[in-house]
Amino acid sequence: MASSAAVPFWRAAGMTYITYSNICANLVRNCLKEPHKSEALTRERVHFSVSKWVDGKPQKPTIRSDSPEG
Repeated sequence: MASSAAVPFWRAAGMTYITYSNICANLVRNCLKEPHKSEALTRERVHFSVSKWVDGKPQKPTIRSDSPEG
């Protein structure tokens, strides 16, 4: 039986470390003054490719963008 005394507060709040880290990063970015704020917001965007696999072979990848604007 594990002790709950050593549980980090983000875990006790029911969130993952990634969620906690993203909240903290957003708070820091929003506290920055221009032009640093807009630069940090552009670095926040994530681009990745997704490939479907058929019969053990990858198909043509599609490029996706996961940005806060939608």
